[in-house]
Amino acid sequence: MKVKIFLAALSLGLVSCESMDLVPKSQGNTASWYTNETELSLASNEFYILGYWQEPLSSSEQWSDNTTYRLQNRNPGSGGTVLDGTLNGQQYEVYHLWEQSYKLIARANTMLENIHKAEGHVTQSVINRYAGEAYFARACKYADLIFFYGDVPYLENTETITEAEQQGRRPKAELIPLVYADFDKAIEWLPVSYGKSETIHFTKGAAMAMKARFALYMGDYEKAAKEAKACMDLGIYSLEPDYAKLFKQSTKVNPEKVFVLPRSIENDVVLDSWIVKNGLPRNAGGYGSYNPSWDLLASYLCTDGLPIDESPLFDPHNPFKNRDPRCCMTIVPFNTEHCGFEYDPSPAATTIMNYTTGKTQSNQDTRKVNQYASYNGLLWKKGIDASWMENGMKVESDYIIMRYADVLLIYAEAMIEQNQIDDSVLKAINLVRARAYGVDVSATSAYPTVQMGSQEELRKAVRIERRMEFAMENQRLQDLMRWKLASKALNGYNYIMLQPNDLLSNVVEKGLWFWGMTPQIDEDGLADFSHLFNAGYCTTGAQRIFPDREYLWPIPTHDMELCPNLTNNPGY
Repeated sequence: MKVKIFLAALSLGLVSCESMDLVPKSQGNTASWYTNETELSLASNEFYILGYWQEPLSSSEQWSDNTTYRLQNRNPGSGGTVLDGTLNGQQYEVYHLWEQSYKLIARANTMLENIHKAEGHVTQSVINRYAGEAYFARACKYADLIFFYGDVPYLENTETITEAEQQGRRPKAELIPLVYADFDKAIEWLPVSYGKSETIHFTKGAAMAMKARFALYMGDYEKAAKEAKACMDLGIYSLEPDYAKLFKQSTKVNPEKVFVLPRSIENDVVLDSWIVKNGLPRNAGGYGSYNPSWDLLASYLCTDGLPIDESPLFDPHNPFKNRDPRCCMTIVPFNTEHCGFEYDPSPAATTIMNYTTGKTQSNQDTRKVNQYASYNGLLWKKGIDASWMENGMKVESDYIIMRYADVLLIYAEAMIEQNQIDDSVLKAINLVRARAYGVDVSATSAYPTVQMGSQEELRKAVRIERRMEFAMENQRLQDLMRWKLASKALNGYNYIMLQPNDLLSNVVEKGLWFWGMTPQIDEDGLADFSHLFNAGYCTTGAQRIFPDREYLWPIPTHDMELCPNLTNNPGY
């Protein structure tokens, strides 16, 4: 029998013989498998392995201007970072995204090559459903590969070792229609829902939404708007009324989730322990080291709809006051209860209230007491509550890949980029904004509505809305890259607090806590803290470096060594 190779252990699967993943254990032997629905179901389970979807892109928030990590840019598991200007083909993020994508593509190809064996044993609709799942998985992974690497090898069949070694890169322009075609098959064959388990399996709506995202990323705005509108017109998705609730681990099924992969303590599929520890405050037993950036805090509009440097409502000494509600739902406001403790990073606050005991205690969340507390004074709040401290800090929050708010904003952005601006565009943005304020979109006096304006004005509005809405959801880097703003936003410094004693004398004791003056916001919604630094109110943390070449990632070194027809992207 001809020996086949799956794209497994390393990207194209060209590894030593003892590590070849020739037959995935969960799929059985392809010579006798795929003949009934049970076997098709077991084989399709492979598509839902969380690692194929979350790694490494679940860390991409750390590669953007939304986060800081002490005095360095931090990527867990990496020998370097995406933001130090030295991205290369041996770096974990580079080869792991490539590897995991081609692994799942191989699983999908195997299903599609063998599903004909079920003919005569199951109905055509059953065959189509499972084929639709395979097409969806393949389309999503090629979408990721094309976005980050551009031209990539395209495989729609399993390969012999010799065949795989001869693979080269196919032009992106040839691949985009193939990805659309896979999404179209998924849209045609996947059901609208599966009843109570609809957030587990791929659906028609998920295929429409992910096709819309891919089209948006490719600059195909007409197609992006069309597919987003088709998803909207299904009439089965809506916004969760409570923005904060949407991200809690107690919220498993709600009408906003279009495409999620569930985590489960029972099945030992939980949030990465590094994220849990770094998300929890030090007072609650965490590290509190993976922090929202000052850039992000400055980006939230005030309640009058104006940026902080234009709004008379903004107070740099109380930066959480009069801000878009998502600000306080995403970043822990000072002097509020969080995970059972008062949160106050001020060096003057050496003790805080423990709400569980009703007593004061040493404040581990200020650097005056604990030198490794948050360097910029900020902590993530989005999705994080006292339940993170339970069950041995095992957290089962769903991994959200697509939700309805994104569908609405994809539609709005795609229409704006076509300069087809009408009431439907304004409504799509305002639905998202009104939900943040906890009101109906029609209650126009209760929130700052987005009004009709020029293409440039509305382009800026939807970009700001995306940043406020999707912080900590691993979308910021891709947004900056596709808007060609990464080289601007990601070249510069993270700004952090002074050392505790200097912070006390230069800021706190002068009545200037938290920010000594208002940061400036530029035409792209990006914050400038240089004048605070020059005035001695803050200092610099890690320097972010994003060279233009990194708009496309390098091809993994291992695969280039094994496949002589693979060429690298420019600059590597």
